[in-house]
Amino acid sequence: MHLLYADETSLDPFKHEFFVYGGLAIPCATAGSLHQEIERVRRDFKIPAPFVLKFNPGPDHLAHGDFVALKRALMQAAANAGCTFLITISHHKILKSVDEARRGEINRIAFHFNSFLAGANGFGLIIIDRFTDKQIDAHLREKFSVGLKGMPYSDTMRLDRIVGFHYGAIGQAHFCSLIDVLMGSTRFVIDAFSGADDKQLATATAILGQMEPLFSKTTHGLVSNLCINFTPKVVKIEAYRSRYSALKDFFTRCGISPEQAISAVRTY
Repeated sequence: MHLLYADETSLDPFKHEFFVYGGLAIPCATAGSLHQEIERVRRDFKIPAPFVLKFNPGPDHLAHGDFVALKRALMQAAANAGCTFLITISHHKILKSVDEARRGEINRIAFHFNSFLAGANGFGLIIIDRFTDKQIDAHLREKFSVGLKGMPYSDTMRLDRIVGFHYGAIGQAHFCSLIDVLMGSTRFVIDAFSGADDKQLATATAILGQMEPLFSKTTHGLVSNLCINFTPKVVKIEAYRSRYSALKDFFTRCGISPEQAISAVRTY
């Protein structure tokens, strides 16, 4: 069994070039030890018990460098526990609305998680960060009971490895803090790329190095399409396609080489 804690980031198209949805797959076999390790990290950095740990802001008593070290320790704990990070990246200019995009990327992450579980011959539970959307309850009921609709080669596809969809919220589990730190780190990396700020790019490169163990690789050493997915798969407008390609190239220069090809034509 795996638990997938899912969250989104970079919702505002006026502040961010790309919208990102993602989830951290945590093996149940190591979930207890990961929980205890996060407890230890909090104690070591003297984080008060009521403090809700997120990517930002940090607790008042920690200097910036210490807070960076804390987040680095959390990423290392996730890697040591055998966790796998799955993200989808969408250019805001292609999206019709953030709510629609979020529902669509929940579908995609659920599909990728289901594929990941099939490869591991296992099952999993998805815990989605709570947000306001009048359609989301019915949407998740449909994902569980029916599955995905309008697939390329079938009308429906049952998510047969997923045993349920539930809601979570920051502060209700250490794993909610962990996915928030990872998604905040992803936001920082992609915003640094978009802004082309040399200082931020150097930090982004270091962050990607810390995240690299969380991405599963193909036999050729590329990051699996299940872990880093640029969406949509077909980007017909060259101006947007070039931005996806540039972002993929940035990841590659930082030591994370996505498997997915950026294409203007359907290849599946």
